Amino acid sequence: MVNLVIDGKKIQAKEGITLLEAARENGIDIPTLCSHESLEPSGACRLCSVEVTKGNRSKIVTSCIYTVEEGIKVNTESERVKKVRKLIMELLLARNPDSDVIIELAEKLGVKPQKRFLPDHDKGKCILCRLCIKTCETIVGVSAIGFSSRGATKIVGTPFDEESDVCIGCGACAYVCPTGHIQMETTGDTRTIWGRTFKMTACNVCGRYFAPEDQLKYISQKTGVPLKELSTCTSCR
Repeated sequence: MVNLVIDGKKIQAKEGITLLEAARENGIDIPTLCSHESLEPSGACRLCSVEVTKGNRSKIVTSCIYTVEEGIKVNTESERVKKVRKLIMELLLARNPDSDVIIELAEKLGVKPQKRFLPDHDKGKCILCRLCIKTCETIVGVSAIGFSSRGATKIVGTPFDEESDVCIGCGACAYVCPTGHIQMETTGDTRTIWGRTFKMTACNVCGRYFAPEDQLKYISQKTGVPLKELSTCTSCR
């Protein structure tokens, strides 16, 4: 176990976990948008920045990727931290002025849009956190989406912005997206996502449409479980 202090509170944390995990385990809230318990942290949004003091020196670190250390002091609300978070939120508000999640978080942190940053209305609600890409790649194992272009024009999408032949319509990317940027519509026996429409499978017990056919075929191929056995929804199993 590692001994450290967070916001004046002496705590013990398991060696190897991150400051964000240690804080959460002790009821200390640190804002973040790109962190998800099922995925490796990337420090993409930087909202979880905190100030770490080690000896006579202090520095701003990203708590979701910085692991706990013996004897350090962590301040999650210092003036330096507040300035960093304020700037990040101002930039996010400029990039995603129409995102309810960003607006709500900014209000919670007491941050308002600034005239020095012109609002960008062509990026949707995407903050380039990469959660959707990592989910598709490491959890689903399909890699149907990724980054394209560079700099200010960088976006997430399917290759060449065309229908993906490998997408299975599972919707995992939409579920993990922290801002609701990825649009997915499920109506009756169809689901539309990334510009492609998938046929849904009806449960062979209750008749409710519950999963895309392509998704069940993919699972069957990966696991060896007969497709017929997968054609029953979780409620009826």
